[in-house]
Amino acid sequence: MTDKNAVNMMAALAQETRLKLFRLLIQQSPDGLMAGEIARRLGVPNSTLSYHLTALEQADLICSAKAQRAIYYTANMARLDGFLGYLIEDCCHGADNKCFTFMTRNKDITP
Repeated sequence: MTDKNAVNMMAALAQETRLKLFRLLIQQSPDGLMAGEIARRLGVPNSTLSYHLTALEQADLICSAKAQRAIYYTANMARLDGFLGYLIEDCCHGADNKCFTFMTRNKDITP
């Protein structure tokens, strides 16, 4: 992962509705949700949701797949894993004890 990729991902998540949307799709992984269900759960109009889905897809944080006439959206868990690994690797600079302390201290954090 490059710095530019990481910045694009953070920029996409730096908006409240998109962050909530991404967290919802992580919780629904691996099955995903249809756009209408996402809009209902988040309480946003379909047109607004479409804008946010596009932003997250462009950042490669989510994927979409057609199933008959429906489109299902899922979190790109492989990309998320790479992003989190990149952040931890970059912040620790080989000092494993720093990240280990953070992860141990925050292991019970829930969204």
